[in-house]
This record gives sequence, structure tokens and C-alpha cells, in this order.
Amino acid sequence: MRQLRVGEQIRRTLSEILMRGDIHDPDLNRMSITVGEVRLSADLRVATTFVLPLGGEGKEDAIKLLARHQGELRHLIGRKCGLKYAPELRFLLDETFDRMDETRRLLSQDQVRRDIEKDEE
Repeated sequence: MRQLRVGEQIRRTLSEILMRGDIHDPDLNRMSITVGEVRLSADLRVATTFVLPLGGEGKEDAIKLLARHQGELRHLIGRKCGLKYAPELRFLLDETFDRMDETRRLLSQDQVRRDIEKDEE
């Protein structure tokens, strides 16, 4: 339970930091990055952060820029969240939206719709 609470606190704080442009990097500040989820390890020492640039443009650049500023982000998160120990941040692309699009595409296929309608009868 604590993992979820701290993960959500880190997600909100990181979103706020990125939105306000608290990191001194013009390339990073030009990007609008969505923080979809933060998953913490059981010992709260590693935070895997799922991010996606707005519009999906420059995905790899966003990950590289965030990784480059991992130390500064970690420091800011620790201070703003009041954490005794700020976790190591790891950044991965949030592919949730891609999976949702693929699921919608599959569900819209005629054969799948017929099967679903048959099961409902």
C-alpha cells in the first residue's frame, strides 16, 4: 500500500516539476511530457517511471533527457515529497495508449464483434 501511495506522490511531483520547467535544460523544457505511472520497488529504492511526450514525438529524446537529469530530478523529488530517501529514477516509455489503440482496433474487427455479440446472446 505504501508503494502505491509514494509512487503516486512521486508521479504528481515529477509531473509538476516537468510542467513548471524546474530543470535547467531548454531541450527538456520545450517538451511536454506526461508521467503516466510510477512503480516503486518493494524497498522503495527504485522508481520505474513511465513517461510519454505529448503527441508521441521524440520518445527516445525524452527518455535520454530525463535520464541525463536523473540526479537533479531525484533531488527535487526527495525535497518536495519530504522523503527520507529519494529513490533512483528509471525512465521507460509509457505504451499504455498504444495498447489501448490496438485493443480498440481488434475489438472493431467484424469477426471479433460477431464473437462478442454471440457470447452476449
